[in-house]
Amino acid sequence: MTDGPQSAAASQSPLKILIGADTFAPEINGSATFSASLAGGLSRRGHEVRIVAPSGHNGGKGVFVEKHGGADVVVYRLRSWRWYPHPWYRFALPWTIQHNSAKILDEFKPDVVHFQSNIVVGRGLSKQALKRGIRLIATNHVMPENLLEHSLLPQRLYAPAVRWSWKDAGNIYGRAEAMTTPTRRAADYLEANTQLRGVLAISCGIDASNYTPSFEPRTDNLIVFVGRVTAEKHIDVLIKAMAKLDPALDARLEIVGGGEMVKELIALAHSLGVSDRITIAGYATDEFLRNALTRAAVFAMPSIAELQSIATMEALASGLPVVAANAMALPHLVHHGENGYLFEPGNVDEMAARLTDILTMPEDKLQEFKRESMKIVEAHDINRTISTFEALYRGERVIEPIIEAPLTTRATLREKIFARVRSRREA
Repeated sequence: MTDGPQSAAASQSPLKILIGADTFAPEINGSATFSASLAGGLSRRGHEVRIVAPSGHNGGKGVFVEKHGGADVVVYRLRSWRWYPHPWYRFALPWTIQHNSAKILDEFKPDVVHFQSNIVVGRGLSKQALKRGIRLIATNHVMPENLLEHSLLPQRLYAPAVRWSWKDAGNIYGRAEAMTTPTRRAADYLEANTQLRGVLAISCGIDASNYTPSFEPRTDNLIVFVGRVTAEKHIDVLIKAMAKLDPALDARLEIVGGGEMVKELIALAHSLGVSDRITIAGYATDEFLRNALTRAAVFAMPSIAELQSIATMEALASGLPVVAANAMALPHLVHHGENGYLFEPGNVDEMAARLTDILTMPEDKLQEFKRESMKIVEAHDINRTISTFEALYRGERVIEPIIEAPLTTRATLREKIFARVRSRREA
């Protein structure tokens, strides 16, 4: 929330806003989705918004008018290369980023630069904007632990590399006038790993009106997961939990998303004898995704590294109960025993038990869970998010609503991530 109402911000003169993104469409992830939604929302409010991002795998470098977040937005596409240890990540060339950033800033002359990570684009834009006295706002969507999992580093160098990456992130983000991240737990984790203080938790936001809850009596025990099919999502835990469910439940799992783990998960489902009950839909349209959430009986999120989880917010907006790992930001969205259940990360038996609790729940209690999900997601309205960033862009004071519990310990999560990396490399 901000000190003044949204109407006050809207009555002020439009701003020229430059958003820097190290990952953007056509890639599908939380950071890219947020950047597009923010750009579209700001444009519809009358601001002049442009985006700096790497070129896509099917497109070249240049300046293009693209449709993002329901609005036409100018996008500076920088020449990029694929980082081949990673299944999809493309990066703008670091040896040209300072020159490109200076050129774009001098041409566009923005009032504010909002960069979404410290990797390449954010590094260049922040340095050049600082030289020119342009207001800098930063948002972190990245955990170095996840990125370095896809590096070629030997195991003995992994932990030192993570520490160096966090130190570097702190240095780059320290250039910004205001530092944000999607949740309080993510903000606590960022502060615990860097020298940054006063990090604001501002939700990525969601337009709940785009989703269609169904309050009809449940007739199908459909479990849905939405997201990238990558190691960090721990979808193998969900498939193993499926194999533990009572066959009498006639439960089915639909995985909406694609990624490098598809073949491995298909093989796992076959080995466990549940391949006939699992569908991997691959990358899908927004309409397909929303329909899947409307049809579902429960949403499952086994990931342990969600800085917010837009997919889980989409499930809440669809009126779904959720079974999620008790890690990072997920406990903020899933209130145990109120709109879903949390389970110990990686615990297959507990996840299966919690899914069973939902699938066998009396209809009146299920309806209570569904209504509570919709109530929780109200705090994440995209218009509220856009208004908050408008205030930051103008240099106004922003009061962060405290709506979640703090992260308990940094060490526990880091140990779990390191353990996951070790097990995957040993496999």
